Amino acid sequence: MPLATTRRAGLVEQVIEQMRELVTSGEWPVGQRIPPEPELVSALGVGRNTVREAVRALAHAGLLEVRQGDGTFVRATSELSGAVRRLCGSELREVLEVRRALEVEGARLAATRRTEEDLRQLEESLAERDAATDEGDGERVAETDTAFHLLLVESAHNPVLTELYRGFTEAVRASVVTTFDLRAHSEEQISHTALLDAVRDQDPERAAVEAGGFLEEMLRRLGQPERS
Repeated sequence: MPLATTRRAGLVEQVIEQMRELVTSGEWPVGQRIPPEPELVSALGVGRNTVREAVRALAHAGLLEVRQGDGTFVRATSELSGAVRRLCGSELREVLEVRRALEVEGARLAATRRTEEDLRQLEESLAERDAATDEGDGERVAETDTAFHLLLVESAHNPVLTELYRGFTEAVRASVVTTFDLRAHSEEQISHTALLDAVRDQDPERAAVEAGGFLEEMLRRLGQPERS
């Protein structure tokens, strides 16, 4: 395990930083159980209380999830992503509504600010996504579809919007897995092609409509939310 013995000063902060790095780098992937407490104590050269405080802090930040009797698991790769996951939970409607807000504005801005390099990357990303769809590889579809939408938002060249969307990508990927129907992928491919065409043509209104179309359809299928 790539952990280093800590110094005496600021032990909890050092342990938090090391564990956060293992999460954000993917060394401890999302969904995986982290090493048990005795193993962390031995590897880090600190006491149990220090490890527990670090785990508690990272759980509060949303990166880890402590499951009583089962261990501690990686929940998200960043504090922002963890916050998003806490807010959205398993509520697909809420995830789609936030996707609509971010992706529609991202597409609108991308249509006016995109560069030729942005277009090249978007074309390559969409080709990878469509290839995954043709192969019927649902896992790869989720990865490539999420990557395409992230590139589109990055093409808006708004750092705040991009950072917000980056923190939301795990929820986006989960929503793709939930909503993507491989048996009806042709319509979905056309929608993405039309979206890219609108960005290429520098037509912000058409890009916004194309970006929101599929999400609007999914929200319509889900029906009205229950009121408490």
